[in-house]
Amino acid sequence: MSIGGSMSLERALEQLSRTPMPILAGGTDFYPALRDAPAPEQVLDVSRIEGLRGIQKTASGYRLGAATTWSDVIAAPLPRVFKALKDAAREVGSVQIQNAGTVAGNLCNASPAADGVPPLLTLNASVELASVRGTRLVALQEFILGPRQTCRLADEIMIAVHIPEMGDTACSEFVKLGARRYLVISIVMASLMLEADEQGQLQEVRVAVGACSAVACRLRQLESVLQGQFMTAELLSLVTPPLVAELAPIDDVRGSAEYRMQVVVQLIRLLLARGMQSVKNAPRGTVGSRSPEGSS
Repeated sequence: MSIGGSMSLERALEQLSRTPMPILAGGTDFYPALRDAPAPEQVLDVSRIEGLRGIQKTASGYRLGAATTWSDVIAAPLPRVFKALKDAAREVGSVQIQNAGTVAGNLCNASPAADGVPPLLTLNASVELASVRGTRLVALQEFILGPRQTCRLADEIMIAVHIPEMGDTACSEFVKLGARRYLVISIVMASLMLEADEQGQLQEVRVAVGACSAVACRLRQLESVLQGQFMTAELLSLVTPPLVAELAPIDDVRGSAEYRMQVVVQLIRLLLARGMQSVKNAPRGTVGSRSPEGSS
């Protein structure tokens, strides 16, 4: 039985505090994960709770409501630093999946190959969790604990993702490698955020990799090497295997651990080249959207 509909957040939290149950939004991961198992007797449907969907500019950055879909992200006029997130959104399955799948669902599902996680990590995203006790803010890196594991408590609902304001020169890039071009689970994916001053010196560098460890993660050692460098062709040579050694990929049907470690260096170099070009050439303004309606 699905509980939800157009109920308020307060009522949903009260219901969850009395009876812990699975939470459903888009359902694009929930139902396939059941396989041949029976559906739970009760499921809390949060997809129509008022205030959980939409993207708003705040005093400190941007707020993405938990039920915001990937199509919403693609359509929203956002600063160009959101380009990586938009590119990742376009990789979340088919357009039908993008229309139904939600930002919070992608994070709470906690797949090592979740497309939205690396770009959100490079945006320094935090998640907002609510319960009858109140709300708390958790850094995304601390929220996902392992494959299919998060720090969300049984009586909590993720209500938003928060992204802090970044400078006008900040740009981002995302790349996903799979066995085919579309509708594929990642072998390796990576995201990069760069911000430079007028002299071309990198003031902020963030690199995150997914599908190469139990949890997508930032490469802090590589970031520290790149930060402060000038944007020249020689910068690419600083991305070396020892600086991605903290990754611990597995062997699976999509690729070997050795292959992943070789590829990730090349993908980061590719992103770095694209990012430097974007910083140098991109005009101020917003990145492209699917429709002119903007955020909701």
